[in-house]
Formats: sequence, structure tokens, C-alpha cells
Amino acid sequence: MPHADSALVPPNLERREFWAHVHTQLESLLSGQRHWVTNLANASSLIYSSLAAYKPHFGDGENAVNWCGFYVETSFFPKARVSPKSPDQDNNASLDQRLLLGPFCGKPACQFINVTPGKSRGVCADAYLQRKTMLVPDVEAYPGHIACDGETKSEIVCPLLLKQNGESIAVGVLDLDCLALNGFSLDDMVGLERVANLVVNSCDW
Repeated sequence: MPHADSALVPPNLERREFWAHVHTQLESLLSGQRHWVTNLANASSLIYSSLAAYKPHFGDGENAVNWCGFYVETSFFPKARVSPKSPDQDNNASLDQRLLLGPFCGKPACQFINVTPGKSRGVCADAYLQRKTMLVPDVEAYPGHIACDGETKSEIVCPLLLKQNGESIAVGVLDLDCLALNGFSLDDMVGLERVANLVVNSCDW
């Protein structure tokens, strides 16, 4: 089967069935590959394309998911450096903990997110630091929301949790934006958490 066909969505799926289908397709797509850049690239493309094709839930236009992608903890990037003249850096910025923009589908996004305790803000930082999924029905009502795209109305962010020596280590987040208020539900949260778990376990970090 051509890889692009992974994003085809059968008709008349309930929301839970949709996410089960995405999980199955992604599991097959990631099989045999362990590099996180490659796997996160295919995962963001599959999720984004599948959601675009899932008319019963997300539809067209105002209900569209407009961004799907990953932010990954800086240490996983080779020789990661941040420009010393970035507008939201201060003199101690080199000491800050960050998530860097990883593979995604959608419009250009924030290059990094500060996750230093006491300095962090936004949905992605909170999901990463609290190690739990953030389901946000209205981003304008969320304290400290970072508006990468002013058209985004709702958001869901799942932490990428790697199990090591009995502990959960957060390596990044999976972030989805929607152009409609209340774009995501608890069924979406359950489905995306399974997908995030699959992605983490399919990669060598």
C-alpha cells in the first residue's frame, strides 16, 4: 500500500473508532523506523491529514484543525542553539529549559517554548511540566496562552512521556489547534494519548 494511503479514513466512523483507525495506521507506518525526527514527521502528517478527511467531526472551514505537530525537549536536538537576540530572551536565557519546534503540519509556529519553572507560560508548557493532557475549549480564556496563530480557538496538548527506570520522563508534547471553539472532546483526548504513547515507544530517544 502506498504510504499516502495511510491517511484515508473510512466513512461513518464514530470518534473513538476514528482514533483507533489512526492508531492502527500509525503503528504500521512507524514499523521498522526508530528515529524520532522521521517518526514525528510521519505522525504529524498522518494525524493532520486524517483529521482533514474526517468530515463527521471536524468538517470543513470553521471546524478545521489548523495545526498538528510536536515540540521536543532541547537536549534531543544535536548541538541545539538558540539565537542570542531572540525577542523573548533575557540575559539568563541560555540557562532556560526549552522545547524546540519539531516536525509539524500547518502554518509556521513558535520556534521554542520556555518550560523553565517560574518562567513558563502557555498550554504546551503546562502539559509538559504537569505531565498531563491539556484540553482547552477556548484558548483566549487560558491564562498565558501563546498565540502562534490568531485564528486558533481551541487546543489540545498531550505530553510525550517516556518510561525509564520506573519513572515518566517528558521528552516533549503533541500539540493540535482548531479553528472552532470546543474543537476537541474527551474522546479525542483518549485517542491522542494512545497515539502519543505509540509515538514515544516507537522512537529511540
